[in-house]
Amino acid sequence: MARPAGLAPRTANNSIVANTLYYGDNLDILRNPEYFKEDSVDLIYLDPPFNSSATFNLLFSSPKGHKSDAQIEAFEDTWHWGPQAEREFDELLRSPNTDVAEMMQAMRSFLSENDMMAYLTMMANRLIELQRVLKTTGSIYLHCDPTASHYLKVLLDAIFGRTHFQNEICWTRTVPKSDYKQGATNWPRVHDVLLFYTKSVDHAATFHQLFTEYENEYIESSYPFVEEGTGRRYGAHSLTAPGAGSRGHPQYEFMGVTRYWRYGKDKMEQLLSEGRVLQSAPGNVPRYKRYLDEVLGVPIGDMWTDISMVQGSSKERLGYPTQKPLALLERIIEASTNPGDLVLDPFCGCGTAVHAAQKLGREWIGIDITHLAISLVEKRLRDAFPAIEFKVEGTPVDIEGARDLALRDKYQFQWWACHLVNAQPYRGKKKGSDSGIDGLIFPEEGPGKHSKIIVSVKGGENVGDTMLKDLIATVESEKAQMGFFVTLARPTNPMKVRATAAGYYTSANGVSYPRIQILVIEDLLSGKVRPEYFNSSGGSAGFRRAKVELRDTKQRRLFEMPTSLSALQVEEPTEE
Repeated sequence: MARPAGLAPRTANNSIVANTLYYGDNLDILRNPEYFKEDSVDLIYLDPPFNSSATFNLLFSSPKGHKSDAQIEAFEDTWHWGPQAEREFDELLRSPNTDVAEMMQAMRSFLSENDMMAYLTMMANRLIELQRVLKTTGSIYLHCDPTASHYLKVLLDAIFGRTHFQNEICWTRTVPKSDYKQGATNWPRVHDVLLFYTKSVDHAATFHQLFTEYENEYIESSYPFVEEGTGRRYGAHSLTAPGAGSRGHPQYEFMGVTRYWRYGKDKMEQLLSEGRVLQSAPGNVPRYKRYLDEVLGVPIGDMWTDISMVQGSSKERLGYPTQKPLALLERIIEASTNPGDLVLDPFCGCGTAVHAAQKLGREWIGIDITHLAISLVEKRLRDAFPAIEFKVEGTPVDIEGARDLALRDKYQFQWWACHLVNAQPYRGKKKGSDSGIDGLIFPEEGPGKHSKIIVSVKGGENVGDTMLKDLIATVESEKAQMGFFVTLARPTNPMKVRATAAGYYTSANGVSYPRIQILVIEDLLSGKVRPEYFNSSGGSAGFRRAKVELRDTKQRRLFEMPTSLSALQVEEPTEE
């Protein structure tokens, strides 16, 4: 039974804490024995960067009437050969899995030291660790595109074993576009690839066949009759054996007709006595009476055409680049896990996999290397499951952790600090004339009415009055209502005086709030202070809110639209 969303994370498999987000390099986290043990995860889904040499931006919305730099660079989908790749390649050569070592040497001989080789080296080390933590009854789905799917399949063969390959699933994510008008000389690219492997061939992996509903046209043609008295729809289906006896089916006379039959004679007599055999006239071939309510639908195969990508206008879209539809992850999780199982996404991005796992009553773990992604997943989960409890590891929890992050990576620090005050990051690593703005908040004060708050983040050990003066000037030039000065260091007395002298902003609820607020990170972490402003909706308009999921969401057949292949799929009676 699924655990209610409000309960605290539990220790899964007596080794790792489920319902946890980890910030950091997934290779380091997977290798940490405090976090992961062998054979502890039921399902792994990973959607790593595709090595497409593209830069993906995270899109934020801004309310009507407010100007915003609406995107920042979320990640660069490019890998380059360098010292890190060389170190990781050396680790692979010393791996106990000699098949991987030999395969990677062959790939390097063929590809040389280029971006693709760097990408495959990065993936190989992580896939080795993922294979280690996967249960013997577990499965892995690697989401990729045709740019590298052929190399990745060979790599998975070396790590998991060729006999552990189950499917290459083709997800048709979009419709063909008119790229030829822009000079394209190839077929429009409309699909991604999901490589499905299991951990073991000796232990049956968890798998539940899923179905889509039949089309009305197929129902009318295959189940055209309605039984008197019960109103049940039924059809007359074949009882003869496929292959005319070549598959070993018995041949005998039944109801005056000699044929190769699907069942033995005793079974056929039983079906006849149960009223499940139809014969339109003496001498005609008997047929099986199958009711529509006895069949499950069209089995979903390895060509998925019924789930569309998340469109820009979709209510599901949160603005994260490469966001995958929830229905896609629900299908994978429902097919390859049971309620209460543990799902791992080591490249969790905006958290679609962990969202789907939570919705379907599974435990989950998500890992990402940017604070921006972890912050968005936190918000997504709290929006969708208001009573949820989960842990976040690797993000600062005290002032020393905050100082360490500021020294290591100022951009990650800024993104994390913006998250502390529920602000959307501004510009990211791109600096321009408005470099004093690190974040924006658009509180909703009423229907269609939003105020604007400028956030300035300072990670140095010393701050001064000039910095605060610059924030006040930016608030005025941007026609913002308020400004938040988020600082690692304690403010000076002149700064406090200047902030007080900036006066107050009276919001739509009639309450006045300090126009300029100095927020010390140590006090934010301890809960001693928090930003003061009115927000009728409870969130920032810059972040799209995930739809609230009902706590008792029922599992369902996963489909978006009827498949055109329905008429070709006929569910025959089980052969005995």
